[in-house]
Amino acid sequence: MPLIIEGRHPLSGYISVEGAKNAALPIIAATLLTADECLIENVPYIEDIRTMLKVLHHLGVAARFEGCNTLRIKASRIGKAYLPPDLAKLMRASFLVVGPLLSRFGQAEAPHPGGCAIGTRPVSVDLKGFQMMGAEINTAEVNYVICAPGLHGERLILDYPSHTGTENLIMAAVLANGITTIENASIEPEVADLIAFLCAMGARISGAGTSTLHIEGVGRLHGACFRVMPDRMVAGTYALGALVSGGEVAMHAAVAPHLGAVTAKLQQAGAEVLISPTEFRVRYAQPLRAVDIQTYPYPGFPTDLQAPFTAAMTQAEGISNTTELMFDGRLQYVEQLRLMGANIDIEDNGRRAVVHGPTPLVGTEVKALDIRSGAAMVVAALAAEGVTTISNVMYIDRGYQDIDRHLADLGAVINRSLEDDHALPDQKEGEPVEWSAAQVPQTP
Repeated sequence: MPLIIEGRHPLSGYISVEGAKNAALPIIAATLLTADECLIENVPYIEDIRTMLKVLHHLGVAARFEGCNTLRIKASRIGKAYLPPDLAKLMRASFLVVGPLLSRFGQAEAPHPGGCAIGTRPVSVDLKGFQMMGAEINTAEVNYVICAPGLHGERLILDYPSHTGTENLIMAAVLANGITTIENASIEPEVADLIAFLCAMGARISGAGTSTLHIEGVGRLHGACFRVMPDRMVAGTYALGALVSGGEVAMHAAVAPHLGAVTAKLQQAGAEVLISPTEFRVRYAQPLRAVDIQTYPYPGFPTDLQAPFTAAMTQAEGISNTTELMFDGRLQYVEQLRLMGANIDIEDNGRRAVVHGPTPLVGTEVKALDIRSGAAMVVAALAAEGVTTISNVMYIDRGYQDIDRHLADLGAVINRSLEDDHALPDQKEGEPVEWSAAQVPQTP
């Protein structure tokens, strides 16, 4: 059901930022590397996580939520080593189970992953790395069939610092024979969070947070308890919501270290950003100024906050330029902003948005095209005069937990139909799924 937002109500207050989606997904996949029980805390209860749990259930893994944000997982009996197309097409992160399955069982089968329509995102980095470590890859109709009786350590130089590719190869290497070196690895904080979890399980990995990783394969991994880092994309979205609504929002200081590029652009735009040992606070202090951004891998400006930031720039004085360097097709949401009155030109073959501001936005019917464009529509709606109705909310729910409730707590006038049910197919809201596993034993 659509989100309905009445704009021009300043956001004010404290927001508790949920765990990072892009850290939780690979961490959940990594639980496949051990037969022991794992407890994962601060897991966002969002659609992408629920999809990943469906993947685990399909494989035969026992997995359940205990409370709202704690997952208990035990992959002691895995009856299948393939990913069905109906789940794979829902999100790209589904492909993250391939590395663990290949590492632990020597085989995996999966179709090319789907997800948001934001341009071409190949899995060539993953596949090339698997092959260099000794895997044999064949294609059967639309599936990749990957076999490796025993992976071995190798020096891998990635064509580009793909974060999912880096994560998949790390998980493939932790149980491999010998030492694997990954060069040009992603240095995203979420990759470092995965490494921290793997080390808690007994993996031997050095170089976290750098572009060169060394992984010494071990004989087995054990279970662990781990708390997922906060989501910097969620934090940035609420900060931008405060800015365009003329408000002030605070959150835990733990988000601050990973928001350096975003913080700098917020300050250039005229925001007051206060960082203390306990708090990260963003406040509207003066009329917004136009700021140019271009996306780049961490520590550059994150592509996942490009759309919300561009929405905010419609309210800034002057001409701002948004250049998307990472994904083709990621500026398609601009047409939705134009429906609200935004004055934006698209140049450089769809890679650059030129925003002429400030322009008064007017509430109307728009739709989310992917997770982050949906967040951009929310930011625009908070700034708009009148009521905005946002459809395709399932995209927003893939990345943001209870966004309507959180915004309402901050003072936004927002609602959605009570018929919108987010429960898992075999789960009532707030009630854990049955603790069960497949009956086909496999050698851990």
